[in-house]
Amino acid sequence: MKLVFCGTPQFAVPTLNALLADGHQIALVVSQPDRPVGRERQLTAPPVKLAALAAGLPIAQPESIRNNPEFRSQVEAIAPDAIVVVAYGRLIPPWMLTLPRIGCINLHASLLPRYRGAAPIQWAVAKGETVTGNTTMLLEEGLDTGPILLQQALAIAPQQTAADLLDVLAVGGAPLVVKTLAGLDNGTIEPRPQNHAGASLAPLLTREDGHMDFAARTATELKNRWRGFQPWPGAFTALDGKKLIVHRMEVVDAASLAAPVSKDAENSHSVKGTGFSPYMNTIEQTRAGRDGVQPIHLSPEGCPSESLFLAQPASIFPGQIRIEDHRLLVACAGNTWLELVEVQLEGKKRLAAAEFLRGIALPANARFGALTQ
Repeated sequence: MKLVFCGTPQFAVPTLNALLADGHQIALVVSQPDRPVGRERQLTAPPVKLAALAAGLPIAQPESIRNNPEFRSQVEAIAPDAIVVVAYGRLIPPWMLTLPRIGCINLHASLLPRYRGAAPIQWAVAKGETVTGNTTMLLEEGLDTGPILLQQALAIAPQQTAADLLDVLAVGGAPLVVKTLAGLDNGTIEPRPQNHAGASLAPLLTREDGHMDFAARTATELKNRWRGFQPWPGAFTALDGKKLIVHRMEVVDAASLAAPVSKDAENSHSVKGTGFSPYMNTIEQTRAGRDGVQPIHLSPEGCPSESLFLAQPASIFPGQIRIEDHRLLVACAGNTWLELVEVQLEGKKRLAAAEFLRGIALPANARFGALTQ
């Protein structure tokens, strides 16, 4: 079958290779233009282009495909049997949709009509789904609204991230596209309309999606979002106005934690209300003590005594920090708790929580909060 293949990221490469292995003629590979990448903004070719070059395939990288007479003439001259679209990154214009004999076939990484949009893998994981999959469909002008051709389901493991799942779905989707083309060609696949009432959206991710809102979300919800937003935007909060990236986290069984004591039994060394900063150095702490403010009592490991954090008021507020057995814990919505296993403070290196705590003095009842703009 003579094909035009449209794709850009690594997710699309297995499908391109599978079509070649099945004997299809790839008359043209269409990918987005090379883009600057990294701090040095080095111009970098997309993975699909590199794969096409390795296979000796003709390549086009137009900035626009909707109103591009030269590109349109190139594709129309090919007269493809089908156009296969996998994570191309642009909407296919009407003139392309009606051009091929079989149609424009799209591989979408969700079980449509769920998670229509640019980030279906990320949002399925972030929403705590336990099953996702791939769908092949006929493209139409709506966003991922076309008739379904074939689907395959895949379980999402509890610790699996979106980055993990992306590779699995990419490999699993490749033979699904091959099977779809064969079924359309021999008439054994009948397109079926989507149930639009069951549709949900998976919009493009933003940096703000990575912000951890401890008051609005439970520990499980925050962990799911962290899993879904790997590798970007990840998960982050703020400590004393500085950004704190959370690289690893685990949900904690609240019943396993020692119960905090009442306010009447609060430790006499509590620094609540003293104005201590978590970033005071030894000289500043000494001066504060000389001026009549109770200094922080550090343990031999260099972090506040653990009893300082256990002896706090019984009322726990979302975002409140707790240290127990050298573990960094944070209160979340619904009386749930997260353990921050690996963190990175703005301008500092990535550290295990125990090592991070040895290098910082936290006031009693310290809380994570929003970044100052």
